Amino acid sequence: MQENKNALEDYKVNTKIKLAGLWTSLMFCFIYGDYFELYVPHKVEGLLNGQNMMDNPMKLFAATIMMTIPILMIFLSLLLQPRLNRILNIIFGFFFTALMILIAFNSLTTWMSFYVFLAIIESFISFIIIKQAWTWKKINE
Repeated sequence: MQENKNALEDYKVNTKIKLAGLWTSLMFCFIYGDYFELYVPHKVEGLLNGQNMMDNPMKLFAATIMMTIPILMIFLSLLLQPRLNRILNIIFGFFFTALMILIAFNSLTTWMSFYVFLAIIESFISFIIIKQAWTWKKINE
């Protein structure tokens, strides 16, 4: 068999590292979506005068808890034992896939088209998280 001298070396990436990378990518989409939203007309005014979705401490705290999940999943994907790791990635992957699809449908306006785009990307990434966790190879395979 003849080797291709132009072939690039490729290594198999551990599932834990793939999952951590996917959660990191998801977080970047969340962060950029929220940052770009500041450029939507009247958004900053609403933040300054308290006329926004997070208009009370409980809503803000609930959003904080929800956004803490992907943050924690970045390193938990690296540290947890495979069985628990797999379960949490499937559960939270489903949750964020559904949430992002819901957000995409609820953000269908001209000024929020960037947000819809990012929500679609986020739902795709979270679906890949589910797929990676679901198809996690067993030792004997």
